[in-house]
Amino acid sequence: MAYELYYWPGIQGRGEFVRLALEEAGADYVDVARKPKGMDSLMELLEGEQIARPPFAPPFLKDGDALIGQTAAILFYLGPRLRLAPRDEAARLWVHQIQLTIADAVAEAHDVHHPISGGLYYEDQKPEALRVANAFREERIPKFLAWFEAILARNPKGDRHLVGARTTYADLSLFQLIDGLAYAFPRSMKTALKKAPLAAALHAAVAERPRIRAYLASDRRIPFNESGIFRHYPELDG
Repeated sequence: MAYELYYWPGIQGRGEFVRLALEEAGADYVDVARKPKGMDSLMELLEGEQIARPPFAPPFLKDGDALIGQTAAILFYLGPRLRLAPRDEAARLWVHQIQLTIADAVAEAHDVHHPISGGLYYEDQKPEALRVANAFREERIPKFLAWFEAILARNPKGDRHLVGARTTYADLSLFQLIDGLAYAFPRSMKTALKKAPLAAALHAAVAERPRIRAYLASDRRIPFNESGIFRHYPELDG
């Protein structure tokens, strides 16, 4: 049976981290909410009283009777099944730890343009967003990239992979994080990546992987836009 991925249609968002893993593995999956009446199916699982263990919010994945929410948990589940995680338990947990740190960075990137509340429009919190954006560009992006750079430098089996000598879902997720930040903060990221050449090289290498390259060129890859997590507002780029 095909994996069923549930996420909001029209935006990459957190669902994109799962899509990249499924695409890299060549897995059979359905992006449910992008199909006719797909949103009805999504809301039924999200709000249905008959669901014993309902997810809090998309993305969530259905695999037979299994229903898994939260991006990092989905990838932890899929990793071994898609051969995108090490067999060794310690290494597998290390990949999971990296993924959770990427999730932290994604949350901070979102909060740049919504620093007060996700329930308010960006236009309602622009002064606060400008203040947060400055700190994010000057302090947080370099700190996150420096950590990823250190991991890549210390990997004894290859500086194009975060863990071991094979691609893991953490590599794919770091690609997406860098891609999103480069869309949202092109000027700042051009400078930041000069100090993180290994992370920049990983990003370039993932983009050239055959299945990822094909996916990025397809209509399955939703373009970045100002409704998603990574948004380009020129005034926030310094």
